[in-house]
Amino acid sequence: QVRLVESGGGLVQPGGSLRLSCAASGIAFSSYAMNWARQFPGKQRELVAQINSGGFASYADTVKGRFTISRDDAKNMVFLQMNSLQPEDTAVYYCNARLNSWWEYWGQGTQVTVSS
Repeated sequence: QVRLVESGGGLVQPGGSLRLSCAASGIAFSSYAMNWARQFPGKQRELVAQINSGGFASYADTVKGRFTISRDDAKNMVFLQMNSLQPEDTAVYYCNARLNSWWEYWGQGTQVTVSS
């Protein structure tokens, strides 16, 4: 069974930081590109950050310089460090695993709310 389980979401004040974690099982983790995406209420899901199997990371312009994606292949985990959070970052954040064009999996999501 393939499972991606997100954790670390919650309520944070503007300017604060939060670290999301995603634990994967049932896949050859080190072979997969890992991604974080987010979905605002009533809006389409959008990609936030990605890191390939070689450790190369890229980001959406809206989060570049504030968010950092990393992975620990020994633990089958991917992380998203979010700094300088703003109310516009409020969304459900999803973990995604992708291998070429053939295999893709999604977690159930974790809520991040930025509010004072």
